[in-house]
Amino acid sequence: MESLDRVRATLLAAIDVGVFPGAVLHVRRRGQVWREAAVGRTASSVIGKPVTPHTLYDLASLTKPLATTSAILQLVQDKMLQLEDPVARHLPELHGAAIGEARVWHLLTHSSGLPGWRPFYQWLGQGAAALEPVAGDRTKQERVLGFIRSERLECIPGERSLYSDLGFMLLGWIVERLAQQSLAELCRDRLHGPIGAWPLAFVPSGQTVATIFGPESVAAPTEEDPWRGRLLEGEVHDENAAALGGVAGHAGLFGTAQAVACVAQAWLEAWSGRPSRWSSELVRRFVTRQTVIPSSTWALGWDTPSGCASSAGSHFSKAAFGHLGFTGTSIWVDPVEQLVVVLLSNRVHPTRHNDAIKTFRPKIHDVIWDECVAGW
Repeated sequence: MESLDRVRATLLAAIDVGVFPGAVLHVRRRGQVWREAAVGRTASSVIGKPVTPHTLYDLASLTKPLATTSAILQLVQDKMLQLEDPVARHLPELHGAAIGEARVWHLLTHSSGLPGWRPFYQWLGQGAAALEPVAGDRTKQERVLGFIRSERLECIPGERSLYSDLGFMLLGWIVERLAQQSLAELCRDRLHGPIGAWPLAFVPSGQTVATIFGPESVAAPTEEDPWRGRLLEGEVHDENAAALGGVAGHAGLFGTAQAVACVAQAWLEAWSGRPSRWSSELVRRFVTRQTVIPSSTWALGWDTPSGCASSAGSHFSKAAFGHLGFTGTSIWVDPVEQLVVVLLSNRVHPTRHNDAIKTFRPKIHDVIWDECVAGW
């Protein structure tokens, strides 16, 4: 079997066993597209359309590195922010709270002590009422900041890592306060737009993928959501992000595999010292595992391979960095091999109670490595 057929066959086999209804894989090596494969359908029912390279996916937590971490990197480079700044310096509502004394660095490394998740969307209102503006979305932000302020930290900041959506919500608001514009606007104007990473954007409440990306846009649906009472299609899957208006530091981005790879490639170009909008030294700091945190694999906003259990498979180097998204998305970059791998799927369709992608992710990365790196 030819190498490209083996990659496609692995993707098709995943559809056959129900890992996801469809997916797009985009692989770059040494700056060139090595493989782009679109397989399956956008949904498992009759509404499903054939997946194409132009299919939009809810990127879930890929928002953290693609939007929030990239924005923090830009602000640090512009000397508007320092990684050692106390959180309360930029979010004064948190003065006097335990989390207010944590540093921006702690939020990026998931070592602030904040818990991983809270059902803020339930605390903001009953059912669909949580999606409605309450005297403006600013008020929602203030209410959620109040919820986070009252959280008891799970550990002393820096003691250990605990993956936390709450920390990235705070980072998103820090970005907005310093930039004096929404995270969505900053990404469009200063991050994704200038490097041609399109289509890649948030879908704020009241807008649709058609209004953001164009009338011909197709977004793969995610879950039959009991909270909202409908199939989610072009609407952010994460409930807290939805309740916050569709734009948040932890989730909310939609995009294609090619657009995601464009941002990953920009990080790789900077790491490699080639012309880039970002400092090579700073990028290398962000993507390097922070060994001062015991047993942690986290860099700054990016994860690193966790050995034999890594979703990146068995072969990515210790210099690699990446991230996963709950909806079935992932990015892995190996700067040593100049390799970028983006996998986008909607494994949560029609329900999130499907974790078969956990065993599939390392498998597809090992196949790619065998064919793209070891075989060439």
